[in-house]
Parts: sequence; structure tokens; C-alpha cells
Amino acid sequence: MMTTKITILETEEDLKNFMSQTSDATIKNKLQAIYWLKTGKVLTVTQIADLLNCHRVTVQRWLNTYKNQGIKGIIIKKKSSGRPRKIAPEIVRKLENELQDCEGFSSYQEVQKWLKVFYDLNVKYPTVYKLLRYKLKAKLKVPRPRSLKQEKAPEEFKKNSNLSSSQNCH
Repeated sequence: MMTTKITILETEEDLKNFMSQTSDATIKNKLQAIYWLKTGKVLTVTQIADLLNCHRVTVQRWLNTYKNQGIKGIIIKKKSSGRPRKIAPEIVRKLENELQDCEGFSSYQEVQKWLKVFYDLNVKYPTVYKLLRYKLKAKLKVPRPRSLKQEKAPEEFKKNSNLSSSQNCH
């Protein structure tokens, strides 16, 4: 095992303060790694990786960031470089307004059609479902259609029952 040779400019007290001020777990781990190297409690990247339960390459990347950018490179939370959303935030807001409208949508397919007609977006059903159900917390539950027999059944039961209106069981 090779010991890591890195010059840490901040004091132990500064590193403790940075750790106490942040609520982000990843940034805390980065600061913890630097703190351990500063205090000499841990000497290798492998030991740090084992203690923080992450890969040694990840720890090495953190230390390279520290070498190149200093403590600012460690503390700054980077934005995700992930793929942009299929449905833009402004369209999602308009969709929310449509959902609050008294007519609204009766099915997820109807939402798919709305997105196609008004915004020329071909969005798959699972995407629409997850957006409405989990992100917007909307449920498009419409009662199932009932047959005429089912609708008349309670009326028929009341008419044909042995209890008349004068024989209440109160």
C-alpha cells in the first residue's frame, strides 16, 4: 500500500467547520477524507475508500479535484449532467393547470393525446403515468361504466323487499 502524498492547506479546525456546515453527504465524505489525511489518522486511498464505503477511484478523483481546485472544488455541489427531461417544466406546469380544471383528463392516453396535439410531443404511456402519478401526485380514476341492470337493481330490491316503509327496524 502506498501512502497518499497531498498537501492540505486548511487547518483541522477549518475542515471540521466545513463538515459541520454542510448537509450534503457526498461533500461531507470528501471533507472527511481530506480531514483524515490532514490528521494522519488514515494514510492510503484504499483505507479511506474502505472507511467511507466507496471505491478507491472515487476517493482518488476527490483528491485530484482538491489538488487542482482546492477546497472550493470539494465544497461546490455540481449539477447533474443527466439527460434533459422529455417534458419541459413549463409544459408540466400547464399540464398541472389542465388537471385542476373541472373537466381534466379521464385517462393517461388522453394526456398523451393532449401532449401530442398541443406540444407535438410523442411521450410513452409509462412516462406519462410516472409523471402524473408520482411527480404530480394525480390520479385519473374514473368509475367503471355500470350496466343498466346494475343501476336498476337497488331500486328493484327496495320495491320487492318484504319491509314496507312502516316496518322500519329502528
